[in-house]
Amino acid sequence: MQKFNAAEEDWDLLLSLFPSNWKQLAQTSGASKGLRQDKSEESCLRVLLMHLGCGLSLRETVVRAKQAHLADLSDVALLKRLRKSREWLYQLCRALFEEQGIQPKFSSAHTLRLIDATLVKEPGQTGGLWRIHYSLSWPTLKCDFFKLTATEGEGTGESLTQYPLQAGDYILVDRGYCQARGIHYAANQKAYLTVRLNPDGIVLRTAAGAAFPLLQKLKVIQRTGQIAVWHAVVPFEDQVSVPARLCIIRKTKTAITLAQKRLKRKASKQGSELQPKTLIYAEYVMVLSTFPEKEFSAPDILEWYRFRWQIELVFKRFKQIAQLGHVPKHDEQSTRAWLYGKLLVALLTEKVIAHARALSPWGYTLQVPKAA
Repeated sequence: MQKFNAAEEDWDLLLSLFPSNWKQLAQTSGASKGLRQDKSEESCLRVLLMHLGCGLSLRETVVRAKQAHLADLSDVALLKRLRKSREWLYQLCRALFEEQGIQPKFSSAHTLRLIDATLVKEPGQTGGLWRIHYSLSWPTLKCDFFKLTATEGEGTGESLTQYPLQAGDYILVDRGYCQARGIHYAANQKAYLTVRLNPDGIVLRTAAGAAFPLLQKLKVIQRTGQIAVWHAVVPFEDQVSVPARLCIIRKTKTAITLAQKRLKRKASKQGSELQPKTLIYAEYVMVLSTFPEKEFSAPDILEWYRFRWQIELVFKRFKQIAQLGHVPKHDEQSTRAWLYGKLLVALLTEKVIAHARALSPWGYTLQVPKAA
């Protein structure tokens, strides 16, 4: 009687969700280089996913891999294999992203970078708290920079100064980065920036040096979807003020109601008094941009800013689906491979869920037989 092996069947199902050229990517990326003749890209990937997807330590992974006759190697060898697979894991993630058909419309001459930071707590009572500073290049979907810092102390907060910027970078960031210091840092590096406006966290002035009358300006934007653009400057210490455009669009009535409801709930929980101007600001999406005016209209900037949400989704995948926990701190190469691996697990999980919801179940995609 043949034994039923659910693990093998589940693996076949998961394998059907991988990009069709996943083996070729292992070869072109160099991940399969050095594999013993009796081992395959498939067994290598299974072992890596045991570590990345099941949350097993390196030592526990190699023990289970040996029991399953997938590999006989040490935990040090597995770490080296993870490092060597960094580009492979990235290429797999990129292929799964591209399947979703998410592409902004912009010139290939522009390098778009989505920058953000998130807190990660290692599991257990003694687990440490870390901040991951992360930069995602678009549309290559490649992590072009990351940095692990503590959450307290000098030089650990969210700031553009955490990141190496280059001339010609086009950067999208959330309101947490709406700081005069960071805006001037980007300008000094000849990088372009679009940031969600935090009216209470930054001082804006007119070209003449007067305080920028934001509340007064907003009164003219009353229709849903109406867009307005104004010029302002960002002063900082004794440096020359940075010129910028304030691009604003009025939200829908439903979006306004939800935003104001969230603000009221948060104020109630914190026992704080909600300022009337805060409710007014919630009626709009407001971004501050140094993107070149000749190339980018206000609608272009607002449309581009929508893609910043992609990095939010990356963090949600990391933390909610892939259960980002213990952050390996061996070296940059292994950490980067580990982050790509965690993202791959999350993307595959999303694809499994999508298939389960959309297809009548026998569980997997039909394999079309090749012609003789």
